[in-house]
Parts: sequence; C-alpha cells; structure tokens
Amino acid sequence: MNKKSLTLTLCGMAIVGSGNCSSSVAPIPSQESIKVSPIAGDWSGILDIGMMKMTLVLHIQQDSHGEFSATVDTLEHKMNGTPIDWISFDGESLKFEMKAAFARFEGLLINNASEISGQFIQAGQSFSLAFERGIRSVETPNRPQEPKLPYPYTEELVSYENSGIGVTLSGTLTLPASESPSPAVVLIASAGQCDRDEAVLGHKPFLVLADYLTRHGIAVLRFDKRGCGKSTGNYNKATSQDFANDVLAGVEYLKSRKEVNSNQIGLIGHSEGGIIAPMVATKSQEVAFIVLMAGTGVNGEELLYAQDALIKRSLGETEDTIEQSRKFQEKLFALLKKEPDLEIAAGQFHEIAKNHMDILQGNPGKVTLDGLEAQANCINTEWFRYFLVYDPSTALKQVQVPVLVLNGELDLQVSPTQNLPVIAKALKEGENKDFTIVELPKLNHLFQTCQNGSIEEYAKIEETISPSALNLIAKWILERTIREVITN
Repeated sequence: MNKKSLTLTLCGMAIVGSGNCSSSVAPIPSQESIKVSPIAGDWSGILDIGMMKMTLVLHIQQDSHGEFSATVDTLEHKMNGTPIDWISFDGESLKFEMKAAFARFEGLLINNASEISGQFIQAGQSFSLAFERGIRSVETPNRPQEPKLPYPYTEELVSYENSGIGVTLSGTLTLPASESPSPAVVLIASAGQCDRDEAVLGHKPFLVLADYLTRHGIAVLRFDKRGCGKSTGNYNKATSQDFANDVLAGVEYLKSRKEVNSNQIGLIGHSEGGIIAPMVATKSQEVAFIVLMAGTGVNGEELLYAQDALIKRSLGETEDTIEQSRKFQEKLFALLKKEPDLEIAAGQFHEIAKNHMDILQGNPGKVTLDGLEAQANCINTEWFRYFLVYDPSTALKQVQVPVLVLNGELDLQVSPTQNLPVIAKALKEGENKDFTIVELPKLNHLFQTCQNGSIEEYAKIEETISPSALNLIAKWILERTIREVITN
C-alpha cells in the first residue's frame, strides 16, 4: 500500500476536514505567573500526501492556566479554523488530534524551538510533516466562476431556529429581482463540517450554484451546518437524521418570506445532502421538488467498499491492496454494527488493527498500527454508524414530488454505475410520476469537467461546477415552477 491511499468518507475529503467550521480562540494572556510555552504561536508546514500538497498553518494558544488549544488552516483550500479536539505538549513532544479529519499528529520540538518535526497520521497511514514558525503565504487559486459584487439580486444574511432542539442556523438568502414571489430551494451540503458555501479544496460550490440559480429567477437558502461557521449546536453528536431536521427548519423559514412562493420550495442535496433531501421530502408536504447531486441509492457500507476500490485503482493500487483494505473495513464495520456501545467498541479496535498489520506482514507501506487504530476510532461515531446501515431507497420509494437525479460519469466517490439503477428502481417502485435521471459525461463528484475523476484533480481544476450541470438544474426547476410564478 503506498502513501497515496486515503480514508474514505461520503464526501471523500477526509484530509484536514471537508469544510469550514470556524472557531474563536482567546489570545494568549500576558501573566507573569504563567510561563509562555515555546510551542505557543503560529506554525506552518507543507503536507505531501502524494496526490496533493497542502500548506497547513497551526495556531496554538495558551490560556491563563497554561492549557493549550489550537486550530488549523489549510491555505490552498481556504479552510480556516478547523478545530483541534485534543492537544498536549510536555516540553518536548507535541501531540494533537482532529476527529473530523480522522487524523492526528505527533512531533518533537527541535532546532532551538524553531521547528516541530513529526508524523501526520490519517486513515492508517503516516506522512512526514515539519512545522516552522510563522505563517506562509500561498498563491490564491483561480476560481473564475465565483461571483463578484455588485450582484443583480439581493443577498441577505439570515438566521432561524430549529426550535425542537434550540439550534440556531445561520445562512445566506439570495433573492431574485422579481415583483412576484419566486420559487426557492434549500441547499443541503455533503458530509463533513461544511459551511454555507460547501467550501472544499479552494472551491465554493454552493456559492456558485446559488449565484447561478438566483440570476435565473430562483431564490436560494444556503446555511452553515449545525456547530459550524456561525450556526450553533453540536456537530459531533449529529446524524443525517438530525441534519434533515435542520433542513426542515430552513423550509419553514422560507415559507415565512413574502418574496418566496411557498408552494414552490424545493431541495438540492449534494452527496450526503442527496440522502437527506428524500428524507425531508417524506416528512414535509411543503417540499415541491428535489434535486439529487451525486446522491446515493445503496447503504453506506456498500458505497464505501465501491468508493475505496475505485479511488485506490485511480491511484495505481494493486488489486491485492484493495482486497486487504476491504477486509479491514469489513471487520471494522461488523464491529460497529454488532456493538452499540461506543466505548466498548473502541476497546476492540486495537486487536482488529493488530491482526491487520499481521496480515500485511513485512509490506505495510505507510500503514501503521497507531494509524489504523486512529482510523477506527474516528469512524466510531453516531453519524458514521447511522450512515453505515441507512438504506436511502426506503425514503426514495416514498417520494412523490418531482425528482432530478444527477451523477457525474467519472464520479469515483458515488459511482453512477452502482447508484443510479438503484435510485431509478426505488422511484419506480414508489410510482413516482415525474423523475429524471441523468449521467453527465466527463464530470466528477464535484460536477467539475475532469480527465479521470481522481480526487487529486479537484483542487487543480479551475472550474467549480460545470455550466452544463448548472443549466440543467435551473432549466428543470423552472420548467416545474414558472407557470405558477407567472399566474401569481
């Protein structure tokens, strides 16, 4: 197994998080009673994972009691404030963990406290990483589709409540320049700590999508996931079902806006959002249509097996490596399905990881025992357990509103071959009268025009969303709403 292999999540972007989840940290106090640690301050390093290089900026703070806290920025991807869940420094060794990224770091302070040299461990693999003092500057990637002010529509910062649990969701509402109420959509992001723009690898897909739709007469609500950005709540304790309830709150909010046609509120979900949209549509009679962008038809377990194999093949991994990876996943997933108690399950991960290392024998590549255990512990969450066994076809069979299903031909994370036939079957069995399924040529999981669909292309491609996909979505929605808009 070589260093290019990655852990797999639904959105597939496990390295240093999959979105922007901001965190505010108090400055280091100036107190004589507390000796300021040499580890406190800003540090920069370049993480080379083979498929891409990322400049990480580590911000370490020390409070008045001498305790540490920290966040990480990923400069090329414009991901700022990714929280570090746990950090320790004993005067020589620095250790920290980022649960959302399935990752941790272990390093030593060397060269007169000017460098931290160590290993970044993720997905069972270890990568050399050295931090130096200071903040590096990087060239901002070109993203020509991102809109620039002034906009030919109204943009409004909004907040609304999921009153059932006391979560306040913050977002952006864009409203067309129209004298009559407009059709509207709620955008539902992929897996991970996503902000309202679904920011990933320097791209802002939901910003681009919202801009396009609003310019064509469709109001758009996009929001920070609970516990991320400016939204309150606990992200780490939430499942897809909880996120569905947050979307329902967004639908209710749109109903309260006079600028919105309350009979024409729809949902657009990307990746995990494509799982959530049908859930919401079955719970609310206020949902008039849904669009699934790389939504899934199979459960998480089956999806991840296929995803892992496709991505590894794109990176040149051998079939033997792919088979061994699947066997390791099967053991982890079996334990998660069998043992509901998170702590008891965690206690069994060491043996599973050790057995896997024994199987690899003298050819572990970059895989380490500690890394495998870290990978196992990171998926030992309520969200992952729910995703692992949830069958999207259950909700799809109940959806009676119009459905547009889109998948990129070269999507390696949500394979069209695996998922589109299952989605079509579920909609037919549910006797849905209006659904359209399209496999878009030469597009990847982010709906970018690409060469081979590999994850390493995502950041390199300047295009954020293919114009063909944008046009198709807007046209399909307007064909199902414009008549009513005109009559109103």
